[in-house]
Amino acid sequence: MIRVVLPQHLRTLARVNGEVMLDVDGQATPRSVIDALERSYPMLRGTIRDHVTREHRPFLRFFACAEDLSHELPDTPLPDAVLSGAEPFIILAAIAGG
Repeated sequence: MIRVVLPQHLRTLARVNGEVMLDVDGQATPRSVIDALERSYPMLRGTIRDHVTREHRPFLRFFACAEDLSHELPDTPLPDAVLSGAEPFIILAAIAGG
């Protein structure tokens, strides 16, 4: 089971409080976690990544074990601490402004 922390606006949309727990098919990567998240919470489809390009949306960042994975390849394996459930996979809403 992979622990996933969502930003507030996605938790509200998915109607969940706190972390979600996901079973991931095959190797745990950012892509497979988001696939599992979209299967479990279909209302999130298109909110984390584009429907067509499958690239993650601007202003969303992915973290695991205090490492920014946002610019890594989507099939990069997640750290062992995430696989064991010791650490969550975190999706954060980035802040921009002027």
